[in-house]
Formats: sequence, structure tokens, C-alpha cells
Amino acid sequence: MSHLKGGLTIIKEMIESLPKSERKIAQFILEHPKEAVLLTAQALGQESNTSGAAVIRLCKSLGFSGFQELKLRVAGDLQEGSNAEFRDIEPHEDYLKIIEKVTANTMQTLKDTVNMVNISRLKEAVKTLIHADSITFIGFGASFITAKDAEQKFIRINKHVHAYSDLHMASTAIANKGPNDVVVGISFSGNTLEVAKLLELAKKKDTKTISITKYGNTMLTNYADINLFTSSAREAVNRSGATSSRIAQLHLIDILFMCVASEEYEKTVERLDATREAVEYFKGQMNAKNK
Repeated sequence: MSHLKGGLTIIKEMIESLPKSERKIAQFILEHPKEAVLLTAQALGQESNTSGAAVIRLCKSLGFSGFQELKLRVAGDLQEGSNAEFRDIEPHEDYLKIIEKVTANTMQTLKDTVNMVNISRLKEAVKTLIHADSITFIGFGASFITAKDAEQKFIRINKHVHAYSDLHMASTAIANKGPNDVVVGISFSGNTLEVAKLLELAKKKDTKTISITKYGNTMLTNYADINLFTSSAREAVNRSGATSSRIAQLHLIDILFMCVASEEYEKTVERLDATREAVEYFKGQMNAKNK
């Protein structure tokens, strides 16, 4: 438990959706993190003009097992000394400044995403993907880029995989799935109605479901057996668009893929060699034609 981090990140991502009393406690923790980790639940309630019971409710709202986990995660953040803010671009800004800002934002999102990873949930997702007869990735808009990237990766290790951003095609595919199949729904907000409805359809077919969303309780998390989270809420999203949050999704797909590849190491090496040989073969054929 001593390696836990991400407490401050999770609070920042969730603060807007919290009830009033819990939000007061969250605000106090963000403003006085060093003091907060030394207090009891009762004392923290008093300091934030709420109650010990509200502190326990906050821990539940944040998805933590209890007050101890909240304190450990915040303490982990303080140890790392990471509390950088996301910065948006300015009109007609110097290109070097833009490069620096975009890079800093992306690095912060990746850090925050990694700090949020729940290892037991990740293991469950990896196990589910390994044993799946088929994997269906669903994403709309920018999230389809992630779904397509996942398809391209998993197809190389001989997984029966498809990515969809067409509602009719996806629902037709899911209608024929069963308990040995997996559907992965990808959405920045976690509230993309089409993805939620497709996961709901998958549940009706007893198909296993995984969600990849921003942290918190959303439409998708209600329909997924396993919820994986990326950091996205603190992105300067009004003007920059889904930039670093898209990278966070791709990063999480890479983590999933590498974990599957590691678990099935011998098979993976064999399959990657076979795909490389196939590509080399076609390259050779094309070069011979062009001579």
C-alpha cells in the first residue's frame, strides 16, 4: 500500500461532481494536503466545518477503500512533489512555448493516469483479454483513434479483434457475442450515450465488458464489469481539445497490450515474428516488381 499515489489528482478530477459537504473536505485537502494526511477523519471533518461521517462518505465517492487509502494516496503525491497544473495555449504564442506546454501537459496526464492504475483491476482486465474468443473495441470521435490503435496491436498477436465507431455495425457484432467474448468501451467523458448503450447490449448477452474512461462514476462504469481510468478532467479542454487525454488512452492500451504480451510471452514472440515476416515478404515482392 505504501506505493499508492494519485490522491490529489483523483480529488481534482472528482471535485465538481461531489455533494456540498464532501466538496468542502476535498477543497480543504487540496489547499492543505500536508496537514490533512496527519488528521483523523473526525479532525478533518472539524477542520473543514463538516463531520467525520462526511469524510467517510467522501472516501466512498472517490472510490477508495477507506480514509487510510485516501491519506496514503495523498502522502504518496506529496512525496513525489508532483502538483503541476495544466496550461492552455495563448493566441499567437511562440512555437517553442507551445511545444513546452503541450509536452508538459501530456507528461502530467501520463503521470496522473499511471498513479490511478488499480493493479488488481488491471490484472483482471488482462486475464479477461487473454481468455477472450473475441475482443470488440468501441469508440466514437477521437476515442475511435484509440479503439483502432488497440485493434491494430491485438491483431498482430492473433487475437480475433474488431474496432467500431458505427453504431449499427457495432450493435450487429455485439448481438452475436456471448460469455466468452469481451467488449471494451472507450470514452473520454464516460458519458458517451452510444458507447453506454452498446455496453448495456453486451451485458444482456452475458458478454464481459471493460470501460476506459476518466476517473469517476459515469454511464459507462455502470455497464462495465471492469473499469479502467485515464486522467482527462484537468486538461485545458475548452480550447486545446482532447490532446493529452487521447495520449493517456493510447498509453493505457499500450499497458494492456504489453501485460497481455508478457503473460503470453512465447506465443507473442512467435506471432510478432510471423507478422514481421509477412510484411518483409510483401516488401520483397514489391521491390522485385519495381526493379
